[in-house]
Amino acid sequence: MTSPTESSRNHDVSIVACPDGPLLVRGEVPIVTPAGESVPRRRKTVALCRCGASTIKPYCDGTHKLINFRTEPELPADQR
Repeated sequence: MTSPTESSRNHDVSIVACPDGPLLVRGEVPIVTPAGESVPRRRKTVALCRCGASTIKPYCDGTHKLINFRTEPELPADQR
């Protein structure tokens, strides 16, 4: 059973996939490395890299704009 503290904490959490950009994570969500080590957070809302080119991974540094990262596949010309 979920405690009242856990329940209210879960309502304050959201993850938003920005078009052609990062994942915005709001709230108390632990961020861990593949090895299970905790990644430090200084803010309640953080932007996580989706393009793979950030120099401060797992966080976004805006590089997605420079490399023209796209989250939606480009449609063939006959389907536009």
